[in-house]
Amino acid sequence: MNDKVEDSLNRKVAITRREHFNAAHRLHNPDWTEEKNKKVFGKCNNPNYHGHNYELEVKVIGYVQPETGYVIDTKILSDVIKDQITGRFDHKNLNLDVAEFKNLNPTAENIAMVTYDILREHLDQKLELKIKLYETPRNYVEFPL
Repeated sequence: MNDKVEDSLNRKVAITRREHFNAAHRLHNPDWTEEKNKKVFGKCNNPNYHGHNYELEVKVIGYVQPETGYVIDTKILSDVIKDQITGRFDHKNLNLDVAEFKNLNPTAENIAMVTYDILREHLDQKLELKIKLYETPRNYVEFPL
């Protein structure tokens, strides 16, 4: 192997896949009064729910594999995201339709952490994983830091 190829295999590279899903939710703490929920969550506490067009960025960080030249095959990454996240969350009411949010307030922060936990189970543990979730074009969360 030449020095340039050897050097490239010893440096980490990040690859990011972007996906999209639409989902409704209600931010609500059942331990609080209706008044406190309205004060803290505002219009996001609408009893009839509200929706977002979420943009999801999944970043995988690792070493380039000499056999393929990939950190991870983007088709495999895309399939895992679609099977495990967008297929589960897209066009769903997160509070009612997604088991992970049965007892967890579906804030952007919690959606990002749940997404991370689900994907972490389906990716090689040698790969680092980072999630960026845009709830709006101006508001996003990242996990982990």
